[in-house]
Amino acid sequence: MKIKPQSSRFRLSVFRSNKHIYAQIIDENLGKTLVSASDMEKSSDDKSSSIKDNKSIGLRLAQKAIKNKIEKVYFDRGQCTYHGRIKELADGAREGGLIF
Repeated sequence: MKIKPQSSRFRLSVFRSNKHIYAQIIDENLGKTLVSASDMEKSSDDKSSSIKDNKSIGLRLAQKAIKNKIEKVYFDRGQCTYHGRIKELADGAREGGLIF
């Protein structure tokens, strides 16, 4: 299914690999990434990957987005199913203030 760009909202795109998870907010009209967050940004001491960590990634992304005056986005999970790590990231972003 192809997602059509919505001019009023930015796209929150999530990519999940076997080890890491990345999230970014993209302006489709400009083709630029405005805000991003991933589990690679954590301190080098704490590299454990658990589902609870993904919620903090969503919160961090939402904080960065709110600083850039971005509140409404649409969620693009790619080919990943909406459960586990993806769901926790989305819940964290909603807790942080993003609307989707």
